[in-house]
Amino acid sequence: MGITFRKETFRDDFTFRNSPEHIRRFPFPFNEDAYMYAVNIEPHVVGPKGSVLENLIDVDEHYVAEMQDRALVLAEDPLRCQSLPHMTLAGWDLLELLMEQQALGYPEHFTLTRDGDRWRWINRPLGIDDTFTFGDTSTLPYGPMEYITRQSQGDFCILDQRDGNLWMDAGMVTTQADWSLDFDIGMNFFEWHAPVPLAHEKGIFTRALKFLTNIQQGKPARRLNWTMTINPRLDTSPENYHKWGPDRATVTPENVGDKVHLRVELQSFWRLPRSNGIVFPIRCYLIKMDELVTQPKWARRLHRVIRDLPEELATYKGLTRYRPTLVEWLSKLDDGSPTSSGFGPD
Repeated sequence: MGITFRKETFRDDFTFRNSPEHIRRFPFPFNEDAYMYAVNIEPHVVGPKGSVLENLIDVDEHYVAEMQDRALVLAEDPLRCQSLPHMTLAGWDLLELLMEQQALGYPEHFTLTRDGDRWRWINRPLGIDDTFTFGDTSTLPYGPMEYITRQSQGDFCILDQRDGNLWMDAGMVTTQADWSLDFDIGMNFFEWHAPVPLAHEKGIFTRALKFLTNIQQGKPARRLNWTMTINPRLDTSPENYHKWGPDRATVTPENVGDKVHLRVELQSFWRLPRSNGIVFPIRCYLIKMDELVTQPKWARRLHRVIRDLPEELATYKGLTRYRPTLVEWLSKLDDGSPTSSGFGPD
Protein backbone atom coordinates (compact mmCIF):
# COMPACT_ATOMS: atom_id res chain seq x y z
CA MET A 1 0.00 0.00 0.00
CA GLY A 2 1.45 3.35 -1.05
CA ILE A 3 1.66 6.66 0.74
CA THR A 4 -1.23 9.10 0.42
CA PHE A 5 0.40 12.44 -0.34
CA ARG A 6 -1.18 15.57 1.09
CA LYS A 7 -1.99 18.72 -0.91
CA GLU A 8 -0.68 21.52 1.31
CA THR A 9 1.43 24.66 1.48
CA PHE A 10 4.37 25.87 3.58
CA ARG A 11 3.83 29.56 2.79
CA ASP A 12 1.04 32.11 2.30
CA ASP A 13 -2.07 30.29 3.61
CA PHE A 14 -0.04 27.60 5.46
CA THR A 15 -2.32 24.60 4.94
CA PHE A 16 0.31 22.11 6.18
CA ARG A 17 -1.03 19.56 8.68
CA ASN A 18 0.07 16.19 10.06
CA SER A 19 -2.28 13.24 9.94
CA PRO A 20 -2.87 11.41 13.25
CA GLU A 21 -0.58 8.60 12.06
CA HIS A 22 2.14 11.10 11.19
CA ILE A 23 1.89 12.77 14.60
CA ARG A 24 2.76 9.49 16.33
CA ARG A 25 5.75 8.90 14.04
CA PHE A 26 7.12 12.41 14.61
CA PRO A 27 10.81 12.28 15.71
CA PHE A 28 10.40 13.93 19.11
CA PRO A 29 13.96 14.98 20.05
CA PHE A 30 13.96 14.87 23.87
CA ASN A 31 14.56 11.63 25.78
CA GLU A 32 14.61 13.40 29.15
CA ASP A 33 13.10 16.50 30.76
CA ALA A 34 16.08 18.78 30.05
CA TYR A 35 18.25 19.67 27.07
CA MET A 36 21.88 20.61 26.51
CA TYR A 37 24.10 20.27 23.46
CA ALA A 38 25.89 16.93 23.28
CA VAL A 39 27.59 14.67 20.75
CA ASN A 40 24.37 12.71 20.37
CA ILE A 41 25.53 10.65 17.39
CA GLU A 42 24.55 7.02 16.94
CA PRO A 43 24.63 4.45 14.10
CA HIS A 44 22.03 5.19 11.42
CA VAL A 45 20.33 1.81 11.29
CA VAL A 46 16.79 0.78 10.40
CA GLY A 47 14.35 1.40 13.25
CA PRO A 48 10.82 0.29 14.16
CA LYS A 49 8.22 -0.22 11.47
CA GLY A 50 6.01 2.85 11.15
CA SER A 51 8.69 5.22 12.48
CA VAL A 52 10.72 7.78 10.53
CA LEU A 53 13.58 5.27 10.82
CA GLU A 54 11.76 2.41 9.11
CA ASN A 55 13.84 3.31 6.04
CA LEU A 56 17.24 5.02 6.09
CA ILE A 57 15.92 7.72 3.73
CA ASP A 58 12.40 8.65 4.81
CA VAL A 59 9.60 9.56 2.39
CA ASP A 60 6.30 10.60 3.94
CA GLU A 61 2.90 12.18 3.29
CA HIS A 62 4.44 15.64 2.81
CA TYR A 63 6.77 14.55 -0.03
CA VAL A 64 5.00 16.06 -3.04
CA ALA A 65 4.19 19.34 -1.29
CA GLU A 66 7.77 19.69 -0.05
CA MET A 67 9.15 19.14 -3.54
CA GLN A 68 6.77 21.77 -4.91
CA ASP A 69 7.96 24.21 -2.25
CA ARG A 70 11.61 23.45 -3.09
CA ALA A 71 10.95 24.27 -6.74
CA LEU A 72 9.47 27.64 -5.70
CA VAL A 73 12.51 28.45 -3.55
CA LEU A 74 14.94 27.58 -6.34
CA ALA A 75 13.00 29.65 -8.85
CA GLU A 76 13.30 32.64 -6.49
CA ASP A 77 16.94 32.00 -5.52
CA PRO A 78 19.04 29.53 -7.57
CA LEU A 79 21.98 29.99 -5.16
CA ARG A 80 20.24 27.70 -2.68
CA CYS A 81 21.84 24.91 -4.75
CA GLN A 82 25.60 25.15 -5.30
CA SER A 83 28.39 22.73 -6.10
CA LEU A 84 32.06 23.65 -6.43
CA PRO A 85 33.69 22.20 -9.56
CA HIS A 86 35.57 19.40 -7.80
CA MET A 87 32.34 18.01 -6.27
CA THR A 88 30.68 16.60 -9.39
CA LEU A 89 31.73 13.02 -8.63
CA ALA A 90 30.29 13.36 -5.13
CA GLY A 91 27.04 14.50 -6.76
CA TRP A 92 26.88 11.23 -8.69
CA ASP A 93 27.56 9.35 -5.46
CA LEU A 94 24.60 11.12 -3.86
CA LEU A 95 22.35 10.44 -6.82
CA GLU A 96 23.10 6.74 -6.54
CA LEU A 97 22.54 6.70 -2.78
CA LEU A 98 19.17 8.44 -2.88
CA MET A 99 17.85 6.52 -5.86
CA GLU A 100 18.83 3.20 -4.28
CA GLN A 101 17.34 4.03 -0.89
CA GLN A 102 14.07 5.44 -2.24
CA ALA A 103 13.56 2.52 -4.61
CA LEU A 104 14.41 0.05 -1.84
CA GLY A 105 12.11 1.59 0.75
CA TYR A 106 9.21 2.62 -1.48
CA PRO A 107 9.11 0.37 -4.57
CA GLU A 108 5.49 1.32 -5.26
CA HIS A 109 6.59 4.92 -5.82
CA PHE A 110 10.18 4.71 -7.16
CA THR A 111 11.95 2.33 -9.54
CA LEU A 112 15.63 2.23 -10.47
CA THR A 113 16.85 -0.09 -13.23
CA ARG A 114 20.47 -0.32 -14.38
CA ASP A 115 22.10 -1.74 -17.49
CA GLY A 116 25.75 -0.90 -17.01
CA ASP A 117 26.00 2.89 -17.03
CA ARG A 118 22.57 3.20 -18.64
CA TRP A 119 20.08 3.91 -15.86
CA ARG A 120 16.33 4.43 -15.81
CA TRP A 121 14.70 6.30 -12.93
CA ILE A 122 10.93 6.35 -12.39
CA ASN A 123 9.47 8.71 -9.79
CA ARG A 124 5.72 8.14 -9.85
CA PRO A 125 4.65 10.81 -7.32
CA LEU A 126 6.33 13.55 -9.38
CA GLY A 127 5.60 12.01 -12.80
CA ILE A 128 9.27 11.56 -13.75
CA ASP A 129 10.55 8.78 -16.05
CA ASP A 130 14.13 9.49 -17.18
CA THR A 131 16.85 7.40 -18.79
CA PHE A 132 20.41 8.69 -18.47
CA THR A 133 24.05 7.65 -18.53
CA PHE A 134 25.60 7.49 -15.08
CA GLY A 135 28.58 9.82 -14.99
CA ASP A 136 27.52 11.89 -18.03
CA THR A 137 25.99 15.19 -16.86
CA SER A 138 24.80 16.00 -20.39
CA THR A 139 22.17 13.25 -20.09
CA LEU A 140 20.38 14.92 -17.14
CA PRO A 141 18.41 18.19 -17.05
CA TYR A 142 20.48 19.35 -14.05
CA GLY A 143 23.75 18.33 -12.44
CA PRO A 144 23.45 15.00 -10.60
CA MET A 145 23.19 16.51 -7.12
CA GLU A 146 20.55 19.04 -8.10
CA TYR A 147 18.62 16.49 -10.16
CA ILE A 148 18.12 14.03 -7.31
CA THR A 149 17.76 16.56 -4.48
CA ARG A 150 14.89 18.22 -6.35
CA GLN A 151 13.22 14.85 -5.70
CA SER A 152 14.31 14.18 -2.09
CA GLN A 153 12.94 15.59 1.14
CA GLY A 154 15.32 17.54 3.36
CA ASP A 155 18.48 19.53 2.73
CA PHE A 156 21.76 18.00 1.62
CA CYS A 157 25.30 19.19 2.30
CA ILE A 158 28.20 17.37 0.65
CA LEU A 159 31.40 17.71 2.63
CA ASP A 160 34.84 17.27 1.11
CA GLN A 161 37.37 15.74 3.51
CA ARG A 162 40.90 17.14 3.34
CA ASP A 163 43.59 18.55 5.64
CA GLY A 164 42.03 16.78 8.62
CA ASN A 165 38.82 18.78 8.27
CA LEU A 166 35.47 18.78 6.48
CA TRP A 167 34.59 21.49 3.97
CA MET A 168 31.08 22.40 2.85
CA ASP A 169 31.69 22.40 -0.89
CA ALA A 170 28.26 21.49 -2.28
CA GLY A 171 24.68 21.54 -1.16
CA MET A 172 20.95 21.82 -1.79
CA VAL A 173 19.59 23.91 1.08
CA THR A 174 16.02 25.25 0.93
CA THR A 175 14.54 24.19 4.32
CA GLN A 176 17.22 25.45 6.70
CA ALA A 177 16.85 26.88 10.19
CA ASP A 178 18.37 30.35 9.73
CA TRP A 179 21.70 29.63 8.04
CA SER A 180 22.88 30.29 4.52
CA LEU A 181 24.52 27.89 2.07
CA ASP A 182 25.65 30.86 -0.01
CA PHE A 183 27.49 32.22 3.04
CA ASP A 184 28.87 28.88 4.26
CA ILE A 185 29.93 27.36 0.93
CA GLY A 186 33.65 26.60 1.04
CA MET A 187 33.88 26.91 4.86
CA ASN A 188 35.32 24.22 7.10
CA PHE A 189 33.53 22.44 9.94
CA PHE A 190 34.55 24.87 12.69
CA GLU A 191 33.86 27.95 10.59
CA TRP A 192 30.26 27.12 9.76
CA HIS A 193 29.54 26.08 13.36
CA ALA A 194 31.10 29.25 14.81
CA PRO A 195 27.76 30.92 15.80
CA VAL A 196 26.65 28.02 18.06
CA PRO A 197 26.91 28.99 21.76
CA LEU A 198 28.29 26.81 24.61
CA ALA A 199 29.17 23.81 22.42
CA HIS A 200 32.66 25.05 21.49
CA GLU A 201 33.69 25.53 25.10
CA LYS A 202 32.61 21.97 25.88
CA GLY A 203 34.72 20.56 23.03
CA ILE A 204 31.65 19.12 21.35
CA PHE A 205 32.60 20.09 17.80
CA THR A 206 36.17 18.81 18.17
CA ARG A 207 34.81 15.40 19.19
CA ALA A 208 32.15 15.49 16.49
CA LEU A 209 34.70 16.24 13.77
CA LYS A 210 36.91 13.37 14.91
CA PHE A 211 33.92 11.04 14.73
CA LEU A 212 32.73 12.25 11.34
CA THR A 213 36.11 12.07 9.62
CA ASN A 214 36.28 8.42 10.63
CA ILE A 215 32.87 7.40 9.28
CA GLN A 216 33.20 4.31 7.11
CA GLN A 217 31.36 3.51 3.91
CA GLY A 218 28.25 1.46 4.63
CA LYS A 219 28.11 2.58 8.28
CA PRO A 220 26.18 5.89 8.34
CA ALA A 221 25.48 7.76 11.57
CA ARG A 222 22.69 10.09 12.72
CA ARG A 223 21.62 12.63 15.31
CA LEU A 224 18.59 14.81 16.07
CA ASN A 225 18.63 18.59 16.26
CA TRP A 226 15.75 20.97 16.94
CA THR A 227 14.50 24.52 17.04
CA MET A 228 11.11 26.21 16.74
CA THR A 229 9.36 27.98 13.89
CA ILE A 230 6.33 30.25 13.79
CA ASN A 231 3.92 28.92 11.16
CA PRO A 232 4.79 25.76 9.21
CA ARG A 233 7.38 27.50 7.04
CA LEU A 234 10.10 25.29 5.57
CA ASP A 235 12.21 28.13 4.20
CA THR A 236 13.52 30.03 7.23
CA SER A 237 16.71 31.22 5.57
CA PRO A 238 18.60 34.43 6.40
CA GLU A 239 17.93 35.55 2.84
CA ASN A 240 14.19 35.53 3.61
CA TYR A 241 14.32 36.75 7.21
CA HIS A 242 12.13 39.71 6.26
CA LYS A 243 9.35 37.20 5.50
CA TRP A 244 9.53 34.98 8.58
CA GLY A 245 11.33 36.98 11.25
CA PRO A 246 8.35 39.26 12.06
CA ASP A 247 6.20 36.17 12.67
CA ARG A 248 7.85 35.79 16.08
CA ALA A 249 5.99 38.90 17.26
CA THR A 250 2.57 37.46 16.31
CA VAL A 251 2.34 34.73 18.99
CA THR A 252 -0.44 35.23 21.54
CA PRO A 253 -1.92 33.02 24.28
CA GLU A 254 -4.85 32.43 21.93
CA ASN A 255 -2.91 31.30 18.84
CA VAL A 256 0.20 29.62 20.30
CA GLY A 257 -1.17 26.12 19.70
CA ASP A 258 -1.66 26.76 16.00
CA LYS A 259 1.29 29.03 15.23
CA VAL A 260 4.24 27.63 17.20
CA HIS A 261 5.86 24.58 15.58
CA LEU A 262 8.58 22.30 16.88
CA ARG A 263 11.09 21.90 14.06
CA VAL A 264 13.18 18.74 14.25
CA GLU A 265 16.07 17.80 12.00
CA LEU A 266 17.00 14.18 11.51
CA GLN A 267 20.62 14.59 10.45
CA SER A 268 22.49 11.64 8.99
CA PHE A 269 26.07 11.25 7.77
CA TRP A 270 27.14 8.91 4.93
CA ARG A 271 30.57 8.17 3.48
CA LEU A 272 30.40 8.35 -0.33
CA PRO A 273 32.13 5.54 -2.22
CA ARG A 274 33.88 7.18 -5.20
CA SER A 275 34.61 10.70 -3.99
CA ASN A 276 35.28 9.78 -0.33
CA GLY A 277 33.19 12.80 0.65
CA ILE A 278 30.51 12.79 3.35
CA VAL A 279 26.92 13.64 2.57
CA PHE A 280 24.96 15.24 5.37
CA PRO A 281 21.19 14.95 4.78
CA ILE A 282 19.21 17.27 7.07
CA ARG A 283 15.60 16.13 7.06
CA CYS A 284 13.18 18.69 8.54
CA TYR A 285 9.98 17.65 10.33
CA LEU A 286 7.38 20.15 11.58
CA ILE A 287 4.61 19.72 14.15
CA LYS A 288 2.43 22.45 15.65
CA MET A 289 1.80 22.58 19.36
CA ASP A 290 -1.87 21.58 19.03
CA GLU A 291 -0.73 18.37 17.31
CA LEU A 292 2.21 17.65 19.61
CA VAL A 293 0.18 17.91 22.82
CA THR A 294 -2.17 15.15 21.68
CA GLN A 295 0.65 13.00 23.15
CA PRO A 296 0.53 13.89 26.91
CA LYS A 297 4.11 12.73 27.61
CA TRP A 298 5.46 15.06 24.95
CA ALA A 299 3.42 17.98 26.31
CA ARG A 300 4.81 17.53 29.83
CA ARG A 301 8.38 17.03 28.67
CA LEU A 302 8.41 19.93 26.22
CA HIS A 303 7.12 22.26 28.92
CA ARG A 304 10.03 21.33 31.19
CA VAL A 305 12.63 21.55 28.42
CA ILE A 306 11.58 24.99 27.19
CA ARG A 307 11.05 26.34 30.72
CA ASP A 308 14.56 25.31 31.85
CA LEU A 309 16.47 25.96 28.62
CA PRO A 310 19.67 27.98 29.22
CA GLU A 311 19.19 31.58 28.13
CA GLU A 312 22.05 31.41 25.61
CA LEU A 313 20.38 28.50 23.82
CA ALA A 314 16.96 30.13 23.87
CA THR A 315 18.47 33.24 22.29
CA TYR A 316 20.42 31.27 19.69
CA LYS A 317 17.29 29.34 18.70
CA GLY A 318 15.27 32.54 18.44
CA LEU A 319 12.74 31.62 21.14
CA THR A 320 13.18 34.61 23.44
CA ARG A 321 10.30 36.74 22.20
CA TYR A 322 7.56 34.13 22.59
CA ARG A 323 9.10 31.73 25.10
CA PRO A 324 7.13 33.00 28.15
CA THR A 325 3.84 32.68 26.24
CA LEU A 326 4.71 29.16 25.12
CA VAL A 327 5.84 28.06 28.60
CA GLU A 328 2.64 29.40 30.18
CA TRP A 329 0.49 27.61 27.57
CA LEU A 330 2.36 24.31 28.02
CA SER A 331 2.32 24.56 31.82
CA LYS A 332 -1.44 23.98 31.79
CA LEU A 333 -0.78 20.57 30.24
CA ASP A 334 1.90 19.53 32.73
CA ASP A 335 0.46 17.93 35.86
CA GLY A 336 3.92 17.31 37.28
CA SER A 337 3.79 13.54 36.87
CA PRO A 338 6.94 11.66 35.80
CA THR A 339 7.65 11.09 32.12
CA SER A 340 8.69 7.69 30.85
CA SER A 341 12.16 7.17 29.41
CA GLY A 342 12.81 7.40 25.70
CA PHE A 343 11.66 9.62 22.84
CA GLY A 344 8.40 7.96 21.84
CA PRO A 345 4.90 8.74 23.10
CA ASP A 346 3.32 6.58 25.77
